[in-house]
Amino acid sequence: MMEGNKRNKPRGLLVFGAPCSGKTTFAEKFAAKFGLTYYNLTELMEECSFSWEVMLMVLDLIARTGQTIVIEGGLDTEKSRLEVRNTLRSHGYEPTLVWVQTDAATIRNRMKRKYRSVAKAKTAYETAIAEMEAPSEIEKPVILSGKHTFETQTRHILTGLADI
Repeated sequence: MMEGNKRNKPRGLLVFGAPCSGKTTFAEKFAAKFGLTYYNLTELMEECSFSWEVMLMVLDLIARTGQTIVIEGGLDTEKSRLEVRNTLRSHGYEPTLVWVQTDAATIRNRMKRKYRSVAKAKTAYETAIAEMEAPSEIEKPVILSGKHTFETQTRHILTGLADI
């Protein structure tokens, strides 16, 4: 299991990026590799018909466990990322933003395969990108390439966590 930082705080890895950038693949594999719990906030909200406010209350309950967690979904805006970080910090967590980046051409190709329609892929891509906000300087993201191997991504994340 992944250890917390030197102050023994649990970690909250917040995985964020464009659709089809590779964030889900990374987040799920990383959580599995280290025996961590993975949550996709967007999927939870959709499956349970939760509002964002209710999702934050659920996250508050999850954070009470003090377990290191990997979170994805619902992190497209600086405001939502701040709310998640603040919720985690209120329970002693050390949150880290992981920004998975992939070039637009690769994302578009992945989306075409996913949606099996150029028109649907284009609409989904444009909608998602219009709503997404890049991290600010204060968020200090660890940046990953969505085109690198999982092993390379993992080494980069572990190095980034050690530097924090």
